Amino acid sequence: MIGFGWPWVFLLLPLPWLVRRVLPPANREEAALRVPFLDRLRAAADAPRVVTRRPSLRRAPALLVWLLLVTAAARPEWTGDPVSLPSSGRDLMLAVDISESMKMPDLLWQGEQVTRLEVTRHVVGDFVARRTGDRLGLILFGTRAYVHVPLTFDRATVRELLSEARIGLAGESTAIGDAIGLAVKRLRDRPESARVLVLLTDGANTAGEVPPVQAAKLAAASGVRIYTIGVGAESMTVPGPLGLFGSRRINPSADLDEETLQEIAALTGG
Repeated sequence: MIGFGWPWVFLLLPLPWLVRRVLPPANREEAALRVPFLDRLRAAADAPRVVTRRPSLRRAPALLVWLLLVTAAARPEWTGDPVSLPSSGRDLMLAVDISESMKMPDLLWQGEQVTRLEVTRHVVGDFVARRTGDRLGLILFGTRAYVHVPLTFDRATVRELLSEARIGLAGESTAIGDAIGLAVKRLRDRPESARVLVLLTDGANTAGEVPPVQAAKLAAASGVRIYTIGVGAESMTVPGPLGLFGSRRINPSADLDEETLQEIAALTGG
């Protein structure tokens, strides 16, 4: 259903008519320009003219523009069906790494080799769909961390905006500590028993102003519980040098700082 946030604005609709009735008409007798060929203009003005439109029709476009302006100023709103909100639940922030390393195609999803971010979208999207009753928010971080979705009960929007996240949008490095600090800032005013952060990353802290462990201590002092998840395969087959010497197996997650992630979880009870 369509409604209006400021319906009183429609009281301005007759304003042009009132202005026309109250104010005197403009004096059109005064010459505004010196026209060297004025005689020819007067002759043309005295010639018979064919009026193709009535004055009311000439004013119609201006009236339509005024009607649209007033309607827009009245703040039209589309109101959907009522949605019952739960009276209790967790306040859960998701911090997702979108640094350059998340484009590594070292994981499998339904039999296909895909990037770490693609798997994260699928897994976190399914997790979000099951969080009935929880208020969810989304933080994306790379070199910088920012709130992509504030805390909301709208799980569909959280899933959609996560699916639209792109690698490199927040920079190429990984600011784990800043992401934790931003989540704490958003959660510290929420009920103490409901503050949860789920942190997903594939690397170590390489950027930001706050060290991850220090940020975790701040989270613990604020009653925020952090669950840490490392993303990446333990082994991957890659071609040999120049493709001439067969293939070899490597650990693509060698840069994943599991020790720090475990310490963060331990400090906060996650």
